[in-house]
Amino acid sequence: METAAVSRPAHGAAVPRHAVILAAGLGSRLRDLSQSKPLTPVCGFPLLELGVRQAAAAGITHIVVVTGHEAARVEAALPDLAARCGVAIQAARVADWTLPNGHSVIAGAALVDGPFLLMMADHIFSAEILQRLTHEGAPTRDVTLAIDRRLDNPLVDPDDATWVRTRPDGSIAAIGKTIFPYDAVDCGAFLATAALPAAIAQAVAMGRPGSLSDGMQVLADAGRAATMEIDGAWWIDVDDPRAHAQAEADLPQAIPALFSPAI
Repeated sequence: METAAVSRPAHGAAVPRHAVILAAGLGSRLRDLSQSKPLTPVCGFPLLELGVRQAAAAGITHIVVVTGHEAARVEAALPDLAARCGVAIQAARVADWTLPNGHSVIAGAALVDGPFLLMMADHIFSAEILQRLTHEGAPTRDVTLAIDRRLDNPLVDPDDATWVRTRPDGSIAAIGKTIFPYDAVDCGAFLATAALPAAIAQAVAMGRPGSLSDGMQVLADAGRAATMEIDGAWWIDVDDPRAHAQAEADLPQAIPALFSPAI
């Protein structure tokens, strides 16, 4: 793997050139639309391609796609996807895709050096979210999570959301699907360092299942998990047919660059 020279924001932390996209899960609620959730089209673009394009727009040059369910189908699509998007794409096939998603993080992070964007294949983000997130690194934090303070955001499914409770300084106090109270929702985009997969492994060693939230809670307890408010920017978790229909309705206006003649 070639390592590009990294730039640094004013506070000295490296700006990432790598991304890890989690694409290993079953995606059962979209099975009526597609056999492979990451390849489900939205306005003609596979979900995975939308993530790759937005990461590339944020300056990412190397992407690891973690595969599992329908791995061969997803991996077969990667060479053409890399050529279309102008980035290097590498597959990391997780040994057991039925395990919690933190195991996918560990598999993908093993193929990058330095900080990396961490994204979910079924989440779509306006360009500004990822572009801002790449500049959120700092020596005082090991991970930064993009959060939405709009708890009544109609694009958020409250039954599936991962919730966040923050401290007065914006750092994460608690994270998970069942926590209460909470004051933000996890947008599914992270700026991470090697400390995140290490924290997930630590959580597993402590007897936890090994979800991404398990690792995030370890870092939160150590005061090393920060947040970045998205300030009303558009994003959506395409997890069921309702959200898919909403994404198809919103995408042309939310990310107009996708529909320019150059795409």
